Amino acid sequence: MTFAIAAAGTGGHVFPGLAVGEALLSRGVAKESILFIGGDRIEAEIYPGAGFPFLRIEIYGLQRSMTTRNLTLPRVMLRARDTIASSMEERAVRVILGMGGYVTFPAALAARGAGVVLFVAEQNAGAGLANRVASRWASRVFTSFPHTEGLDRGEWVGNPVRPALVSFDRGRLRPGALSHFGLDATSPVLGVIGGSLGARVLNEAIASLVRGWSGRHMQVLHLTGSPIAGEGMDTSPEISWVQRPFEERIELFYAASDLVVARAGGGVAELTATGTPSILVPGDFGSSGHQAANAAFLGDNGAATVLSQDRIAELPGLVEELLFSAGQLQEMRANALGIAKPGAAGTIADAMLERS
Repeated sequence: MTFAIAAAGTGGHVFPGLAVGEALLSRGVAKESILFIGGDRIEAEIYPGAGFPFLRIEIYGLQRSMTTRNLTLPRVMLRARDTIASSMEERAVRVILGMGGYVTFPAALAARGAGVVLFVAEQNAGAGLANRVASRWASRVFTSFPHTEGLDRGEWVGNPVRPALVSFDRGRLRPGALSHFGLDATSPVLGVIGGSLGARVLNEAIASLVRGWSGRHMQVLHLTGSPIAGEGMDTSPEISWVQRPFEERIELFYAASDLVVARAGGGVAELTATGTPSILVPGDFGSSGHQAANAAFLGDNGAATVLSQDRIAELPGLVEELLFSAGQLQEMRANALGIAKPGAAGTIADAMLERS
């Protein structure tokens, strides 16, 4: 008996899928009995790197622009469906979880044809096209927000986060986290997550901020995704700028950061799970404009300040206003924790086990 998890494309799909896989492991399921399904993007490194079986299929999503590539999509989807169905039969898959994104649709088709129990988990406040369709065939639909556009029967359980964030303790982790990144405890730390879809705008905004900063001394911990223009350039003497392309121990990033600047994808669940105040700059990409809705949920609940991309030049002033206000940061931390549901991975894993 095997469980399958279809998650691909971006970290916003892949890491919640990994969190559910790890929750199944903690409940006694053998690693070889958890099959991950995806394409050739970040998932092709993350899941095999974590030691899980991985079915790599040829798949891509619908292009929003007019292109002849869309004409080949039905054939590609059907071929992917057949590949997944064959693997599910070979491995005796009993339950499959679709995490959204382009791989969920052929996985749902395969599950429907084989009579395999299908669950769907949506990371955003506006469901993507694949989950909107797949949810019609799903036994249960799990959502990360109390109200998710496009899903009429979703159960609000939260967005799965990895075990280190479920048991997150900022006070215990902070000294080691600062040491890990070469930071000190005398100045506040602005964390920046730029290494994802739409990262260029944030990376460029932070490069401009550190070059022209004239406020009090602060430290910037910047996860860039890749080296960015301006690395090694002269910065304000009031700035210490630490750049990392990626951080495997993401809990250390949150423990070191007093305030985080980020996009507003499904990863906002990490901000709430860790009680981290944030400035969210929602992107307008994606099929449903979901980032604006994600950001609004945190903003309306006092856990984040939302800054539209067309006002990105206001970022330095907003950082100075928030980062040096201990009382405001403390209030935002409490508000973030108040809307957190860090146990989502366990909830979904338990549901999968119940139907196996």
